[in-house]
Amino acid sequence: MLKVEHLSKSLTLGEQTLHILNDVNLSVKAGETLAIVGKSGSGKSTLLSLLAGLDQASSGHIYLQGQDLTQMNEDQRALVRKQHVGFVFQNFQLLPHLSALDNVMLPLELSADDKAPRQTAIKWLTKVGLAERLDHQPNQLSGGEQQRVAIARAFACSPDILFADEPTGNLDEHTGEMIEDLLFDLNAQLNTTLILVTHDETLAQRCQRQVHLVDGQLVEHASVLAAQ
Repeated sequence: MLKVEHLSKSLTLGEQTLHILNDVNLSVKAGETLAIVGKSGSGKSTLLSLLAGLDQASSGHIYLQGQDLTQMNEDQRALVRKQHVGFVFQNFQLLPHLSALDNVMLPLELSADDKAPRQTAIKWLTKVGLAERLDHQPNQLSGGEQQRVAIARAFACSPDILFADEPTGNLDEHTGEMIEDLLFDLNAQLNTTLILVTHDETLAQRCQRQVHLVDGQLVEHASVLAAQ
């Protein structure tokens, strides 16, 4: 599903060069759940953005479904994302002027692959327990409800691979646990490949495999059983 070879990312700040990622190598099988963990500021979100084709690497290669993202321009990467990728953000990334229903419908309408986007959006919002909140805008929803909308939006497009960036980072413990259960339950139902970044070891241990980001490099940890 995903293969990363000698991936590096650097930023130039004045006369200094900041090395964020250095010679990262990684392979992820279809249907696998993987957690990337590390301290705050370790580059986890940068790595996830690169893997999802949202950012450009300084060097190296990222193969998603056999396609090298590093050799593509933004339009080409956007097409790959539309065809294969879902994304759940820590801060939800919902459009504030749209209802929950419209937020989920929008990517379906843009892709033009779904012939009944409204029905699909309603189905997924019902799956995440928001059948009674379809017409509510984000500012009328709690943080947990907003993340449910974001999860519905991500799964509605039937992605082959789902990236989640600190999906419970802005939620209280109880709400976070409910969102974790929802994310892993839906992922198992669809057999989607899931890659998430987190500083939460408990969340990471629910994945089949963990890697730690240390000094810009990935360190593999022993496989663990997913706590389903």
